[in-house]
Amino acid sequence: MTTSYNPQAAADQARNAYRNVTAQLGLLGLDTAIPEAVRTAAEKTVAQSREAYDKSKTALDASITTFERSLDAAGQGAVAFNRKIVDIAQRNLNSVFDLAKSLASAKNLAEVVELQAAYWQKQFSALTAQAEEVRALSTKVTADAAEPIKAHVTNGHG
Repeated sequence: MTTSYNPQAAADQARNAYRNVTAQLGLLGLDTAIPEAVRTAAEKTVAQSREAYDKSKTALDASITTFERSLDAAGQGAVAFNRKIVDIAQRNLNSVFDLAKSLASAKNLAEVVELQAAYWQKQFSALTAQAEEVRALSTKVTADAAEPIKAHVTNGHG
């Protein structure tokens, strides 16, 4: 018998476990608050990393555009597919930066857990949608690539 993975149940279980640990630490007199100086430093680091990423993304986009122009029409399916993969990777990285920014401003462990659980639930849905995008594009690219061969055979040249 196989069991299926339920991301919502896993997120709920992790959230409850963190809440229990945080509550127990509080009962022991331990402070679970994240100091303001740590949050400020983390926010600055995230902002600097984001700025560096944005600069390199601009250079990557320019390189891809130049590459696309150098290919003939037969390579356009591969270009579209590669562009989709880059787009998905950039969306996922943007999502990670958003999470990092949120985590950097978290005031306590419970908030960190809530943010991570929400992120993973959203990311699971995004990955499912992205897989469908890639599948649909792959189907289209394959059909487009086969069209000249099909037309050739249909016209009696095969």
